[in-house]
Amino acid sequence: MYKKMKLADTVRIAPELLGEDVNTSVKNALKDKLEGRIDKTLGAIVAITELGEVGEGHILVGDGAVYYDATFDAIVFTPILQEVIEGLVVETVEFGAFISIGAMDGLLHVSQITDDFMSYDGKNGRLVSKAGGRSLAEGDHVRTRIVAISINEREPRESKIGLTMRQHALGKFEWLEEDRKPKSDADE
Repeated sequence: MYKKMKLADTVRIAPELLGEDVNTSVKNALKDKLEGRIDKTLGAIVAITELGEVGEGHILVGDGAVYYDATFDAIVFTPILQEVIEGLVVETVEFGAFISIGAMDGLLHVSQITDDFMSYDGKNGRLVSKAGGRSLAEGDHVRTRIVAISINEREPRESKIGLTMRQHALGKFEWLEEDRKPKSDADE
């Protein structure tokens, strides 16, 4: 879920930037420091949108820089357990598919795609169901539900978000459209 949050932090403004507008320097320093960072409680900080109050600067002995306390608005992506979310398949592998769900990627394990057995077609880079004739490949749009979250602040790339599509109204958009169409007598 994306949220707009009001946050506060302290940033270091290097001496060579002190001649510029303080607000611009502080906002740029906040962007450099925080955008793309993952926090266990907040989630992924996507963007710093507006700068609020900038406090008085503080100088530390032996450092020519000035430290400013600032409040600011940020757009944050926070994955929430049981949330239904739409995403894009960015990679398929033997054990499942990686789904881009915004600021992070989630893993859709092969056992969580459909009730059918899914096998990996390495030649075509896709997962194929044994009985239903359905496939999942890079570039497919899907609707999933978050079933597990493990955020690693130190190594953001090791954060894990588990996904499932094994419920009603979840799956690849084409599958959902097929399921929505009424079956004719000839199909039965």
